[in-house]
Amino acid sequence: MEINLFFEPVDPEIYQPDDDAPRKRIGDLIQVYSKHGNFPDLKDTDIAIVGVSEDRMSTDNYGSGKAPDVIRKHLYRLFRNGNRLNIADLGNIPRGHSIEDTYFALSSVTEQLLSSNILPVILGGSQDLTYAQYKGYGNLGQIINLLVVDPMFDLGKHDDALTSGSFLSKIILHQPNYLFNYTNLGYQSYYVDPDAVRLMQKLYFDAYRIGNVRNDMEEVEPIVRNSDMLSIDISAVRFADAPGNNNATPNGFYGEEICRIMRYAGISDKLTSVGIYEYNPSLDIREQTAKLIAQMIWYFIEGYYKRTKDYPVKENEDFLKFLVRIKDQVDEIVFYKSRKSERWWMEIPVESDLKERYERHYMVPCSFHDYKIACENNIPERWWQFYQKLV
Repeated sequence: MEINLFFEPVDPEIYQPDDDAPRKRIGDLIQVYSKHGNFPDLKDTDIAIVGVSEDRMSTDNYGSGKAPDVIRKHLYRLFRNGNRLNIADLGNIPRGHSIEDTYFALSSVTEQLLSSNILPVILGGSQDLTYAQYKGYGNLGQIINLLVVDPMFDLGKHDDALTSGSFLSKIILHQPNYLFNYTNLGYQSYYVDPDAVRLMQKLYFDAYRIGNVRNDMEEVEPIVRNSDMLSIDISAVRFADAPGNNNATPNGFYGEEICRIMRYAGISDKLTSVGIYEYNPSLDIREQTAKLIAQMIWYFIEGYYKRTKDYPVKENEDFLKFLVRIKDQVDEIVFYKSRKSERWWMEIPVESDLKERYERHYMVPCSFHDYKIACENNIPERWWQFYQKLV
């Protein structure tokens, strides 16, 4: 399948380089599929920017389909120290004849990029596109972890159509199911039915309230590091920092905090796709939200090129191994610390016949704080959460 058939080129008027200035802006350093050029050569490409001009199933935020080019305008103008980036902007997937056509195009593009070890950064469009992003993993033969930054769970009702407010239930019910874990980061309790919180617990999914997250942003890094796929609803950022969304509210992440989350995503060796959704240019004030999203992508790129490719493997001299015995527990808790990055993991015991199926999941990213909890003769909550999933 020729991937270029799914795309429309970017308008070259979006970015006009300054011929008198050093060519160190992102727009100068990446390949762009424009009306005056050829489709990018994807050989040796690390990251592909994919715009999607689709918003038919947006919940009270129609207009987000025009987001990709406005984001590009500000992304291309940002400076980047260093040589040419191995990044290609593939252009925009247009609205299909039906919404299913758009989903098919995005899932096909995502699958092909992932199969080529290219990380897609998807610029939506409405957040129901997360479903198509997820389907792109369907033929890779692995179960995955999904991280969603969102003030709500977007479960909808059982019989609801697929929209930006119900995509999660469609992912959970999708067959074949290749979702191992779902994590919500930053939900706001007054927007979430308590029954939905109890459902998350019953399914052994993870949900973190905005207040708890913001109190200790260091603990967000292991959560992001354990994810394969990231979907961000820009309404998770407070209105003062990101007004370009009809569902924006007074509370949420600060701009600096969402950029920090994106940097964590960049440095994660496990994470393989990112989608940023629900930006509505028609509601933006002086394009402040577009500028913030451009900076979010900048931080992601910065993190990506600092990946250390460290993952704990037994008998690997790049890792320190720590054994912590908990009173009244048969098994010790095994921790690993990377000598390269000083990041931590803990090993969850799993039956030998299940190790192959869960080989990407029983080594769980954690923090030094988890190790300290274990040393105080307590089982870390993060260990217990994943133990329940694996037994």
